[in-house]
Amino acid sequence: MWILAVLTGAKSFADNPILGSKRLNTAGLHVWRLRTAHALARWRRARLARGIPAQLKKQFDSDGYIVIRDFLSPELFRSIQRELLDPQLECRSQQQGDTITHRIPVGPRLRHRLPGLAKLLDSSPWKGLLAYVASTRTEPLYYFQAIAGGVAEGLPDPQLELHSDTFQPSMKAWLFLTDVPEDGRPLTYVAGSHRLTKSRIEWEKRRSIEVKESGDRLSQRGSLRISTDELAALGLPQPTYFDVPANTLVVVDTCGFHARASSDRPTLRVELWAFCRRSPFLPWTGLDLLSWRPIAVRRGEWLQTIVDWLDRRGWMRQHWRPAGRWPNNVFTFPGRRHPAESPNQSERKEMRG
Repeated sequence: MWILAVLTGAKSFADNPILGSKRLNTAGLHVWRLRTAHALARWRRARLARGIPAQLKKQFDSDGYIVIRDFLSPELFRSIQRELLDPQLECRSQQQGDTITHRIPVGPRLRHRLPGLAKLLDSSPWKGLLAYVASTRTEPLYYFQAIAGGVAEGLPDPQLELHSDTFQPSMKAWLFLTDVPEDGRPLTYVAGSHRLTKSRIEWEKRRSIEVKESGDRLSQRGSLRISTDELAALGLPQPTYFDVPANTLVVVDTCGFHARASSDRPTLRVELWAFCRRSPFLPWTGLDLLSWRPIAVRRGEWLQTIVDWLDRRGWMRQHWRPAGRWPNNVFTFPGRRHPAESPNQSERKEMRG
């Protein structure tokens, strides 16, 4: 079973003695998986390129991310904000350090109540954009989530450290439903860090050899951390900060280095979040049973239920716990407003002045 995992998206150096073998990684196992995954991703993206506008393709190929402001129509944007104030919405939460994330899967109920959103998620331009970044037509998982930073007791948020999610190209997207100011723990991304350069390959090999002995816990589990001081040696710039107005879409390849920025105050981001990561060693772009519509639209809710069942039997730990009604938990900590009441960035600057 450990050997079979080599040809999957498994990434943990700590949990798999083959993937974490110092001898095998010195001989080039991790580098082989890295090179092969990226080569196949490039091949799949070449076949998916027709689904994305040329200027967005150019931006992504260069930087590893796509940014589109004023993404939704004002009417659809406001309808989504209003829907998220519904007191009947049940959510889950997870704490990481001093940050608490609340999340609701986008299932049939929310799609029915937000037909404009359902139409967007099913549209060819949207699907083409996310498929190109993910290098697969596999249907992403969708969630509404609120990230409240600096509001809980605990160690620093581990997501404040620059990291790569995994060795393989994969996709995450954020459609921000509130303004994200510079001091609001915005998403950051190191432009160009999605590309597999010679320097990056050497860094990955070195880390794969030493990580079990000298790495932090998350790096040992395959999400390699990097400091800003190391970026120059890899020919990379300092991170780009996405302090953006509400209704901005950001889509990134999470093989590139990214993080949440830090802040010296409590912060809140509310967003539609999408995630897609398929086995990296499949040459085809589709043929995914989980993307069949009756399954795809319910997958987030079903996944939650399945992990609950496995957790009760001690086979898997459920990190997302029931957290009650969405607005009561998300929008009421001191000093914050509902997203529909949040001032825009120009008003915020006037308030600071």
